[in-house]
Amino acid sequence: QVQVKESGGGSVQAGGSLRLACTGSGFDFGDYTMGWFRQAPGKEREDVACIRFKGAYKTYRDSVLGRFTISRDDAQNAVYLQMDRLKPEDTAMYYCAAFARPLYYYNRCRQDDFGYWGQGTQVSVSS
Repeated sequence: QVQVKESGGGSVQAGGSLRLACTGSGFDFGDYTMGWFRQAPGKEREDVACIRFKGAYKTYRDSVLGRFTISRDDAQNAVYLQMDRLKPEDTAMYYCAAFARPLYYYNRCRQDDFGYWGQGTQVSVSS
């Protein structure tokens, strides 16, 4: 049974930091591209960052580039999102997802390409 689970969300003031974690089970985690996505109230879900299997390629949304860092630890079946210099506009439900296919050389971060999703973790940034 494939499971993806996020943790680490919370409330923080603008300029602060949070580290989100995502663990996967029921699939060969190290063979899959993983991604972080977010959805703010009243808005569509959008991509944040993605990391290819083996961590060889990473992509970031322009608005988080230089502030967020995606990484993975395949020994722990985990992917992380370090979020620094947070802004109120970063407030959203953050979702972790696994790409639909293993060992695929994927260079994008389109949510429609991801097949396994977690339930999300809330991040709230106050001004």
